[in-house]
Amino acid sequence: MRQDNRATDALRPVQVDFGFQPHAEGSVLISMGDTRVLCAVTVEDRAPPFLLGREQGWITAEYGMLPRATHSRGRREAMSGITGRTHEIQRLIGRSLRMMVDLKQLGPHTLRVDCDVLNADGGTRCASITGAALAVREAIGHMVANKRLASMPELLPVAAVSTGIVQGKALLDLDYSEDSNAEVDANFVICADGRWIEVQSTAEGTPFAPAQFNALAELATAGVEQLFAKLW
Repeated sequence: MRQDNRATDALRPVQVDFGFQPHAEGSVLISMGDTRVLCAVTVEDRAPPFLLGREQGWITAEYGMLPRATHSRGRREAMSGITGRTHEIQRLIGRSLRMMVDLKQLGPHTLRVDCDVLNADGGTRCASITGAALAVREAIGHMVANKRLASMPELLPVAAVSTGIVQGKALLDLDYSEDSNAEVDANFVICADGRWIEVQSTAEGTPFAPAQFNALAELATAGVEQLFAKLW
């Protein structure tokens, strides 16, 4: 039995508060268990320089943790510089969100998504992607309502969830205590139509078998289906 009495295939409680930052075109505070991430979208009426003249938009992301999001105080990256981990997560979030919409339908706009971890208890990158996708949906709706876009483009819902093998058992949605003791951990970013955007899986001790990976994939697929049913 897991320490919070969840079944192996159960998500932590999920809660979403929309409009948490009212000045942003779209914002969401997402909670997955004790992990809480604030996702906010700023819309700029111009494309980035590398897309000038191509009449398409762009979605990019930044990610960070507040100093006391973790058990001990972390140094602000504004003071120490962005770590490799942060850079990798930012790129993952951006890649995932750009799968949501045909960028040509955005026109020459840039959506800048800020994901700030208020409290970390495992799965922060997955919570960031899931929350940011909802914030992007809100921001695009705001653009249409304010005639910055002529019509609502078709959106492909995106969500992410973690899985792992802990003490030989495949588990869904790991908290920190499970993630820090996992023999294998994996993150899945999946579309609502069942296609995968990205998978990150790593053996922490010894190599793992294809059957174990398949078990993790099945858990992740069922987990994101629950997220789509609840949030979209």
